[in-house]
Amino acid sequence: MSEYFSLSECDVIGFDLDHTLCRYNLKETSRLIYESFARYLVGHKGYDKDLLHLTPATWDFCFKGLVVDLEEGNLVKLAEDGTVFLIFELSSYYQITVLALICDLVHSFVAAKYYFYDNYFDLPGALLCAGVVDMLNKRGAEITSDFWKDIVAAIDHNYSTSAFREDTGTYFPSVKRCPGHYLQPCSDAVKRWLRSMKKSGKILLLITSSHSDYCRLVCEHILGSDFEELFDIIITNALKPGFFSLVPQQRPFRTLVDDVEDSEGLPSLEKPGWYSQGNWPHLHELLKTMTNKTEPKVVYFGDSMRSDMFPACSFGKLETVMIVEEMEGEGVPRADVTPSNSPTPSEGPAGKKGKFEDQGMKSPSAVSNQWGSYFVDVQKNEGEETRSLTWCCHSIHTYSTMAIPSIEAIADLPLDFKFQRFSSDKPITTGYYPRPPDSLLKWEEN
Repeated sequence: MSEYFSLSECDVIGFDLDHTLCRYNLKETSRLIYESFARYLVGHKGYDKDLLHLTPATWDFCFKGLVVDLEEGNLVKLAEDGTVFLIFELSSYYQITVLALICDLVHSFVAAKYYFYDNYFDLPGALLCAGVVDMLNKRGAEITSDFWKDIVAAIDHNYSTSAFREDTGTYFPSVKRCPGHYLQPCSDAVKRWLRSMKKSGKILLLITSSHSDYCRLVCEHILGSDFEELFDIIITNALKPGFFSLVPQQRPFRTLVDDVEDSEGLPSLEKPGWYSQGNWPHLHELLKTMTNKTEPKVVYFGDSMRSDMFPACSFGKLETVMIVEEMEGEGVPRADVTPSNSPTPSEGPAGKKGKFEDQGMKSPSAVSNQWGSYFVDVQKNEGEETRSLTWCCHSIHTYSTMAIPSIEAIADLPLDFKFQRFSSDKPITTGYYPRPPDSLLKWEEN
């Protein structure tokens, strides 16, 4: 395999939507998601109203890449080999009891009793789990995985297929009222970049697990009302990772009428358009026809290891580019893409900050005081520091072609720009553009 990767060599370029093409204002969105779930638990499941009140400093607990043990009620941070760096006992969360245990948990997080917090939509759920377990502990109640059923019910209430259309829950109505408070419009550079790829003959895909109505709202806000012209194929409610891993009979494509899926699945995918659900084998066959190649070269951009990178790489055999916003929290410059007429996110829909104050609230993509770096963990023993790669960092290196902090980071580059790709025979820092995060540079020095 070549040492370098170039978009000019790809026939098909695919994108995830949320936290990939669309960047969110993470503080505002995290608060909204947390409040959406907490309101449901308080109003429908009888949980204490204390769940609705958080201090800004509490958000430092939100950290991408944690695993929750649903039976023991603990959150763990994993090393690259699957062993445990840190365990936070959720029942003692507000005292921040840290158990520095090194025990074997290799790959067991994939079992039903574990859940991997892999993206920014997930993170407020980890914080809510901490609050719920702490509340149960104060009541003297037994902590079982039953609390997770209530969390899942809160998720279903806010994100069900009909929630956007029926204006139910808290999340969708809030984003619909003031999308600019939560969504960051794409820069002119990104729009030019997409059009230039289309003009050069590339086939552009949008594959998102968001439903079609929410996808339309987001895309119109970040790309404009003509966004459909940018993509040859749009797939919503893709239900990743199953989109990449399941066979056609398990997940056929469906047509849409007024954002409602046809009850009958399609036997194959015959032409470009907007579809729902689906599977990679049928899409792959269509791409062969569209490119007139037996093996068209496809790259997919996404932000989730679980839903995007791992399945696209392992099952689809695609090139993969991972969006890792945590790079910006560790010294990698962020492209200034804020339009001059864009509202200040912290002002909110009504020009007020509301019950949550920004002061002291850590961005979910920043380094955590409690959990440390997303890429490298530092263990201190008798005054000496030992730096080790995290499981998340190892996975990026294993299942991604390269990693970037945002689409904007590469939008001004020519299509034939040659990026260094991750490789098992290259340093772990190779493959990050425009440069590796600070913690990895320090790790390499040591």
